[in-house]
Amino acid sequence: MSDIKKIVLAYSGGLDTSVILKWLIEAYGAEVITVTADLGQPEDLTGVEEKALKTGASKAFVLDLREEMAKDFVFPMMRAAAIYEGRYLLGTSIARPIIAKALVDIARKEGADAVAHGATGKGNDQVRFELSVNALAPDIRVVAPWREWDLMSRTALTAFAEQHGIYIPSEAKRYSMDANMLHTSFEGSELEDPGNEPDASCHQRCVPMEEAPDRPELITVDFEAGNPVAVNGERMSPYTIIKTLTEIAGRNGIGRLDMVENRFVGMKCRGVYEDPAGALLYALHRDLEGICMDREVLGIRDMLSVRYSQAVYNGFWFSPERECLQAFMDKSQETVTGQVRAKLYKGGVWPLARTSPYSLFSQDLATFEGGDYDHHDAAGFIRLNSLRLRLFSELKKKQQGR
Repeated sequence: MSDIKKIVLAYSGGLDTSVILKWLIEAYGAEVITVTADLGQPEDLTGVEEKALKTGASKAFVLDLREEMAKDFVFPMMRAAAIYEGRYLLGTSIARPIIAKALVDIARKEGADAVAHGATGKGNDQVRFELSVNALAPDIRVVAPWREWDLMSRTALTAFAEQHGIYIPSEAKRYSMDANMLHTSFEGSELEDPGNEPDASCHQRCVPMEEAPDRPELITVDFEAGNPVAVNGERMSPYTIIKTLTEIAGRNGIGRLDMVENRFVGMKCRGVYEDPAGALLYALHRDLEGICMDREVLGIRDMLSVRYSQAVYNGFWFSPERECLQAFMDKSQETVTGQVRAKLYKGGVWPLARTSPYSLFSQDLATFEGGDYDHHDAAGFIRLNSLRLRLFSELKKKQQGR
């Protein structure tokens, strides 16, 4: 079918990628090596290597990428206050470039001609995977089985698996799900109709708000240069911070999102997301920025965050524009150091206090009890800023008089 001799496959061990593994061997006559990324997802990866080898893989790698993902992908995105279409915290999007990087790394190590993924031809993930691979290794080819084969339904996939002796879990999956340290996403089933409420079964990380504790939980998070470094006074590694905050926020019902978004490929889709750590960190980070960042820098950052978020969502992590934006974001975060204390209660995050050695807040200027501020200065400030308004008012009078 082609001159491809060795393929590195992004492999989860589920139905789709197990079928893809066997299909690649048959369709391409190629050696297939699997790569499974441990990104802190709740799934137990025990046995995934054995299953890949049993299904026909020549080698099977299970890579612990948790700390790398948190430090080099999640934290830079959080420093940028990235949020797509004002709501989505990019939990799936940010996992794709690190998986693509792992595929390329193994492909280089093993001398592979191509990499392969299990993303469908409808979604964003195919774009994210392939743009990342092209940016990192334009000489390595990408195989996308969903754009080549005729197995276009779960029934067809199941039949193929049965014919080839591929183990299929007996329990049926209600949703198409993706999970990593940061979030879990749910699509499919009743969620395909935006007019339907989500079933109660699509809760994994966040308890329903009505089941959250009736007493608030207090928490402190310390930041250095925009990165969270400690929870409740205990310093932790990047991944451990994400894991700890996921548990704390999740048990308080924080981080649940149900939205219809615009996919890069052109269609709208409805998804339910649980991102407890991301939602909590976004709120606390923004609160700390209020005392640490210059007004104009904050305003520019917020405008650029929109472009940054689009770059991440659309798959352009390894792009010159994202790297340039990151340089600005990181510069803006140099003084975002301090602590935020907050109350967590039934889905809400309520900052109570914030301190920073780089605070721009002046109590002497803000106080109602005197201070060095000269109230007379405000008259000239207002007069100069109203100059153009008064001129425009005169112009309108002339126009109305014609």
